[in-house]
Amino acid sequence: MSDDPSLSAARLADDPRPQPPEKPLPQECCESGCPICVYDLYAEALEEYRQALAAWLQRHPSAGGETPAHG
Repeated sequence: MSDDPSLSAARLADDPRPQPPEKPLPQECCESGCPICVYDLYAEALEEYRQALAAWLQRHPSAGGETPAHG
C-alpha cells in the first residue's frame, strides 16, 4: 500500500463514510403503541449504521475512529 494522500482520497471517494440515521422528532411518534414505532425503526437503522461504520473503519483505519455523538 502507498501512503500517497491522493490515492487515499480516491479510496474514500469510492467508499464514503456511512452517515448516521436521522433521529425522529418527538412529533413523529403518535404515542399510540404502534407495533413498529418510528423509534424502533430508528434503533434498527442506528445499529445498521454502527455495523457499517465499524466495517468502514476497518477498510479505512487512517480515517480515524471517532464516532459522531448520537443524541
